[in-house]
Amino acid sequence: MTEPMKYGQTEFEVHLPPELIAAELEPNQVDLPQRTTAEHIRWALDHPIDSAPLKELVKAGDKVCVVISDVTRRWQAPDTYLPILIGELEAAGVRDEDILILSATGTHRRQTEEEHIGLVTKPVYDRIRVEDHVCTDQDNLAYVGTTSRGTPVWLDKRALACDKIILTGGVVYHFMAGFGGGRKSILPGIAGRETIMKNHNLALNPGIGSGSNPAVRSANMNAANPVHADMMEACSMVRPTFLLNVVVNDEQEIIAAFAGNWVTAHRAACDLVDRMYGVPVKEKTPLVIASAGGYPKDLNFYQTIKTLSNALEVVADGGTLILVTKSEEGFGSEDTQRQIAGFATMEEREKDLRENFSIGAFIGYLFAESAEKYHMIAVTDMAQEDFGTARIHVVKTLDEALELSRRLNGGRDLRATLLPHGANTLPKFQS
Repeated sequence: MTEPMKYGQTEFEVHLPPELIAAELEPNQVDLPQRTTAEHIRWALDHPIDSAPLKELVKAGDKVCVVISDVTRRWQAPDTYLPILIGELEAAGVRDEDILILSATGTHRRQTEEEHIGLVTKPVYDRIRVEDHVCTDQDNLAYVGTTSRGTPVWLDKRALACDKIILTGGVVYHFMAGFGGGRKSILPGIAGRETIMKNHNLALNPGIGSGSNPAVRSANMNAANPVHADMMEACSMVRPTFLLNVVVNDEQEIIAAFAGNWVTAHRAACDLVDRMYGVPVKEKTPLVIASAGGYPKDLNFYQTIKTLSNALEVVADGGTLILVTKSEEGFGSEDTQRQIAGFATMEEREKDLRENFSIGAFIGYLFAESAEKYHMIAVTDMAQEDFGTARIHVVKTLDEALELSRRLNGGRDLRATLLPHGANTLPKFQS
């Protein structure tokens, strides 16, 4: 029996003959020490990677900036580890008034007082300054250099004015940077809008009509991925003092923490994510059926980019993709909707994206671009007309999707790979 494909609060059975199922991919079981969240954090701080302990790197009189993610990354549970981290600074003699908690909002909006308290806890908020980065506030930005790829690096002056910078956050696969966490706290986290746009545009090949760069993808965190490599250069201009990154499970519980050197401690966290969710496959199949994982992972189409990115790793050239995503809240991003439904041609989409790059727009572009290369069928609550001229076929059930797949492929049932946890299972094709 194959695992059902979750769809919102319900699910669909996969009605395919067993002989047509090449593989059903699941996350790997990885044995990890059984600790409480606090124990994970304290263990990481007591066993830093390629670094002295934090308490030996800071001293009384130091001004310290602790960079945290914003409310859109609430799953990292910073309220569990920030009080412990702040306690380490205080034990080293750093005064409350010399600590700044700076939220790495990137291009996101300012946050409310309530949201700040939720991120850092009320006791920390009442004692320590918490501020948002604003990427368009040029008066609060300072130029620190230009990367080898031509990105002018403008960063938040408040962080640069501190003696020590500590990066915090969580690590997951990221469809552009390879992995989240680490250097992303600096770029895009506390970078100016010009810097962010220039960096993110590296996700596209040079020249109009050339489309997206295939090296910009999940799990690819090397020099071949220009978005990641550019972020690393920008972060190296800051030379962060220390890093604390966490890894969470599907229930958004912290299951591991890594501290120390901003490069190698982050890399260790990425390696764990890869061990958990990177699954080897021996063949690419003409059909891939992938569920985003049901509620809340398929609340909107924007979130389904994780599922698409993973499914693309195992579909054969010219194959068929069935994406099971209820998306009861629609696209979830005006920029994603505009890219998918607002243009008649791929050239128009790409031209607009280059001029008005945003993560949401790039997500919409990737869906439309993939639908040009593959038969893309979305099992969703959304309507066909929502998708404009994008070549995305919309149906209401998985059985309808399988019947449409047969029609699109000359009446044939296709050999398939199943991804019941498509949002966080990355097929790793091994030729």
